Amino acid sequence: MAHPSSRYDLTGRTALVTGAGGLLGKQHVAALGEAGARVVVTDVRLAQAEGAVAALKQVTPSADLIALEINVTSLDSVRTAHEQLAGRGITVDVLVNNAAIDPKVTPAPGVMHSSRFEAFPVPQWQTEIAVGLTGAMLCAQVFGGEMARRGRGVILNIASDLGVIAPDQRLYRQPQVTREEEQPVKPVTYSVIKHGLIGLTKYLATYWADHGVRVNAISPGGVFNNQDPAFVERLTRLIPMGRMADVDEYRAAVQFLCSDASSYMTGQNLVMDGGRSVW
Repeated sequence: MAHPSSRYDLTGRTALVTGAGGLLGKQHVAALGEAGARVVVTDVRLAQAEGAVAALKQVTPSADLIALEINVTSLDSVRTAHEQLAGRGITVDVLVNNAAIDPKVTPAPGVMHSSRFEAFPVPQWQTEIAVGLTGAMLCAQVFGGEMARRGRGVILNIASDLGVIAPDQRLYRQPQVTREEEQPVKPVTYSVIKHGLIGLTKYLATYWADHGVRVNAISPGGVFNNQDPAFVERLTRLIPMGRMADVDEYRAAVQFLCSDASSYMTGQNLVMDGGRSVW
């Protein structure tokens, strides 16, 4: 029987993370690197991917990281990235669909009104769906399809606690805004995308079950990132643990879901939200 810790070992495997230049993207890369994986660090702009690699190399100089540009909304871009890796003899064993546009709710002029469902712009809907949901589908088509042909692989979709519960719009209210129709809200796209990723997870888990490809999702709760103190106070009242997540608290879960430690788990959504969705 293998030692429990060895089940988390990703030595000899290659993981690819989309949207890796963002706050959690860097953490996913670090988590996979800690487990021994070579990690392909991708973002829509190569400079952003290279910046993430440079930042992570300062902390872990020995990490095996490759910067690569991928526009996840473009099938041609995803295929080109796949071909570039194949040309270097690199096959992807683990795909982390992390790329997303997370609109921040702010009191800035124009943001409040346009975030309201009644006035939500169709181009914004299309852009955010293209990145967060269609992008995951395209990457799964290309990299997951190759995994299925090889008979082994793991896909992890990064969902959200707002993929299992609705946004509590009271969190985003601004006391200085007097007109109700101008109060900021969490946009509809975020919830739709994250719910959709969980649905995609279940679909692919059953679709490729007999091809050795496991597909799971993780739904993180809010990560503390020096947000407005009033917002943090309101949010933490909704969380049984009484705090937001630290930025590195999801690393072990990512390692679990991407490694053989979760070898009998597929089609599941691991909710890590400090208990918020329980209330």
